[in-house]
Amino acid sequence: MVSEDKKVPNKKGLNFIFSFLFPEKSKVDITTSKGLVQDLLLRMYAVDVSGLGAQLAYFFLLSFFPLLIFLVALLPLLNLNQEHVFDFMQSVVPTEVFLLTQGTLVDILTSNNNGGILSLSIIGTMWSASRGVNALIKALNEAYDTKPKIGIIVRGWSIVFTIALVIIILIALTLPIIGLRYGYQLFDYLGFEKSFITIWMYVQWILPPLLIFIVLLLIYWIIPNTDPRLKILSVLPGAIFSSVAWVVLIYAFSYYINNFGNIFSTYGSIASVIVLMLWLYFTGMILIFGGLLNATFQSRRLAMRRKKRLS
Repeated sequence: MVSEDKKVPNKKGLNFIFSFLFPEKSKVDITTSKGLVQDLLLRMYAVDVSGLGAQLAYFFLLSFFPLLIFLVALLPLLNLNQEHVFDFMQSVVPTEVFLLTQGTLVDILTSNNNGGILSLSIIGTMWSASRGVNALIKALNEAYDTKPKIGIIVRGWSIVFTIALVIIILIALTLPIIGLRYGYQLFDYLGFEKSFITIWMYVQWILPPLLIFIVLLLIYWIIPNTDPRLKILSVLPGAIFSSVAWVVLIYAFSYYINNFGNIFSTYGSIASVIVLMLWLYFTGMILIFGGLLNATFQSRRLAMRRKKRLS
């Protein structure tokens, strides 16, 4: 009798967990904390975060090296050198990805026939990166249960955000040099030149995550084709989560591989490519989950407004 009594609460507990994780949409009250989590789970099931994350990773990988080659090709026009690109890469990607990127770029740029490669990198970057952004547009609109605008407009936004990404990266490359030069002159004029170097060290550490946050904020605000249109403050939760998660992912990858990973002893030189793919895959899922988080909070706000009007 005792064993049978123990089975009853276990069964009830399993039923509770199952009903919480797989609720009926019509029974979810999103105005409660429980309903908020359940609505987020339902959106995750509907959007297929894992599948779309893999799709984003594929197109990001195709555009990764063409984008870097294109940026390095612009360096003489910006009076910069390759080290500025490598310093920026070191701050926004895991260490193993940076080492792979550095070696590949040096090999390409020091080859004799790099002129054709550099000219094709612009086309490769625009095509593959815009396809990746197009997949992100689809995912974010599915998160809000909406449909993106007609095909040519979606493609236009994809190209716009691809160009915006290039501009943001160029700003990230040039701002440390320009900021160091003119910032020091300003602090010297004010008589605080000794404290400038200390302040600038913190600015350089904060700058890459800040630029990532700005790009994500604009993507989450502009891309979803919602009615009513989203306010920029309404997408702050997803942008903050994705920015923080991105930075944590970078350090987590580097820490795990440096301390616990045996991937290099198992796969050899191809391990860097595996790390790059895994990092891009998790990055894609983070971007999608940030949009789902915004969609859930937006749905909650609308439900709370309806509840107030009825009360």
